[in-house]
Amino acid sequence: MQIAEFQRFIRDKYYDRDVQRGTPGTFLWFVEEVGELASALAGDNHHDKEEEFADVLAWLCTLANINGVDLEAAIAKYTSGKVEGFK
Repeated sequence: MQIAEFQRFIRDKYYDRDVQRGTPGTFLWFVEEVGELASALAGDNHHDKEEEFADVLAWLCTLANINGVDLEAAIAKYTSGKVEGFK
């Protein structure tokens, strides 16, 4: 699955509820998931790490969706070869 496909999947499944929650509430959920990822990374359970990476990506897609950002287009700055130096 491509990034754009996953972003559309998240949009199709959750958009109505996500837009009602809005950016501030959604951002709080995203940050909570980043915290859970941090905890998983500190541990040794690979399954927990995978699960939290997936949750962070899903919430990032949600934030992008409700703010009108196409993530695949946004990452073109990295994939186009035009970024100089290290990020």
